[in-house]
Amino acid sequence: MLPRAGRAKPYVERRRERVGEGERNTVLPVEALLALAAALVTLRLSGDLVRRFRVRRAPELAAWAAGLAAYSLAAGALAWGAAAGWSGAAFRVYYLGGALLTAGLLGAGSLLLVGRRFVAPVAIAYVGLAIGIAVAMPLRIEPSGTEIPQAQDVLSVWPARVVAIAGNSIGTLAVVAVALATLRSRPLGNALLLAGIAVAAVGSGLAGLGVGVIAPAIVVAALLLYAGFVTPGRAAARR
Repeated sequence: MLPRAGRAKPYVERRRERVGEGERNTVLPVEALLALAAALVTLRLSGDLVRRFRVRRAPELAAWAAGLAAYSLAAGALAWGAAAGWSGAAFRVYYLGGALLTAGLLGAGSLLLVGRRFVAPVAIAYVGLAIGIAVAMPLRIEPSGTEIPQAQDVLSVWPARVVAIAGNSIGTLAVVAVALATLRSRPLGNALLLAGIAVAAVGSGLAGLGVGVIAPAIVVAALLLYAGFVTPGRAAARR
């Protein structure tokens, strides 16, 4: 459901092939600014969920806030790569936030919403595992340039890619399953959540078109997810 590496040349690279020398210097800063804006918007939404958690102490709010913070981390790494060129450090941050953490934390929040309290220590343990993998995973090549690195070129299948696939699959499945199961009690909120998941998936699929496509998708997905998190159910709305 998250931004990932793609095969096609990103938009910025195709633009650089078509434009003249005088225009080239304006392309990368625009890409970096778009990604930075996506990171700031997503971080702001995460901060608001933290504020709500401090008032209500609902554990799902903490998990959702952490998920959006991870999404913001991935967007920040996209800005880093677009502005300064990709490096091993930038790719590790991008992979940690986008591939390893976001979906799993959002899924944990959905399960906590329906009372599955055992998920909290599992989510904490998973975060520790994800950080350890991102720091220690060997890179097959050193990323460079401004094109978003392809995970299959940079990483071996085990452990990073296997753990990322598992975390994304389980997390996304949890969000969708809980949203569908509680659709009657939270019709608007869950519809927004499902729309946010769909937009994030589309953004992930279009990753090969570059940061200029991923960054707006991150913003739209984050806004939809946030609205879904904070929209009250029917019973709460009546109260």
